[in-house]
Amino acid sequence: MNGKLKVGILGGTGMVGQRFIALLENHPWFEVTTIAASPRSAGKTYEDAVGDRWKMTTPMPEAVKKITVMNVNEVDQVASQVDFVFSAVDMTKEEIRAIEEAYAKTETPVVSNNSAHRWTPDVPMVIPEINPEHMKVIEFQKKRLGTERGFVAVKPNCSIQSYAPVLTAWMEFEPYEVVATTYQAISGAGKTFKDWPEMEGNIIPYIGGEEEKSEKEPLRIWGEIKDGVIVPAASPVITCQCIRVPVLNGHTAAVFVKFRKKPTKEQLIEKLRAFKGIPQELQLPSAPKQFIQYLEEDNRPQVTMDVDYENGMGVSVGRIREDSVYDWKFVGLSHNTVRGAAGGAVLCAELLKAQGYITAK
Repeated sequence: MNGKLKVGILGGTGMVGQRFIALLENHPWFEVTTIAASPRSAGKTYEDAVGDRWKMTTPMPEAVKKITVMNVNEVDQVASQVDFVFSAVDMTKEEIRAIEEAYAKTETPVVSNNSAHRWTPDVPMVIPEINPEHMKVIEFQKKRLGTERGFVAVKPNCSIQSYAPVLTAWMEFEPYEVVATTYQAISGAGKTFKDWPEMEGNIIPYIGGEEEKSEKEPLRIWGEIKDGVIVPAASPVITCQCIRVPVLNGHTAAVFVKFRKKPTKEQLIEKLRAFKGIPQELQLPSAPKQFIQYLEEDNRPQVTMDVDYENGMGVSVGRIREDSVYDWKFVGLSHNTVRGAAGGAVLCAELLKAQGYITAK
């Protein structure tokens, strides 16, 4: 098996599952050996199960085309084939919580793209450059589950990736009040324009549940472990509006910030360019070399020019300006299905391997 860890993709036929498969092609540490999906896909080859619904711009990797899709509900059977799994299943939150814990209890680590476990107190929700230390809560989770190596870890919502890293880079200036409006791509709903033609030339000023996630999840990332659970930070206070826009990939955020300590524009830019974390220090395979880039041009960042920065794993920032009501404002951009979804989860798995939580069975 060439020394690579054997990976299963739960929900492998959907858009995020497809993104996992595309990103893991030729990965130096991980190899997709097992794909599980709904009972209606089980028993078919992956190529036949997906059919004409392959939504990536790159071709389906040859290595997965003939893999026979397994039934995601046959937990023990799927788990026996792999060292760990990525979860991108499309179920109710209750069903997702149950099935992810069921996999964990087979001693199979679960790295999830789903939101179901983001507020389970002993499940780490991690952006690896920001809060890698939260993985330590896994030891408490394993005691609750009664496992030796099985656990669930999650990555946060795609909408916060374009501004939470920026605010983290500026924490020494004590941001305390934030207004953010996100302009979110249709792939965040698992759609393309072929699936959703009514989005062409249209915006929808509502994405169910998204505003609460965008306001609360950064606080959990900035929180700390106390008594075996993650306690969210109290500030900065964030208020958010989330708007669906006619863009395929890339979430843009327009953000206003008040600081207790008054930074200069030069200090803000310097902190962004210097910001790095454990993924950069360890040179993890999916880590961007430069996590956040600052663009000087007035008309940047733009989706068409900047969404694929650092293979979609970096964050692009521009238009830092003084504001007449708040202290400073800026525009951020991140790739919602790479950094914001599957790529962020792959980076979490790389961090977990580096920390010793994911090993060969």
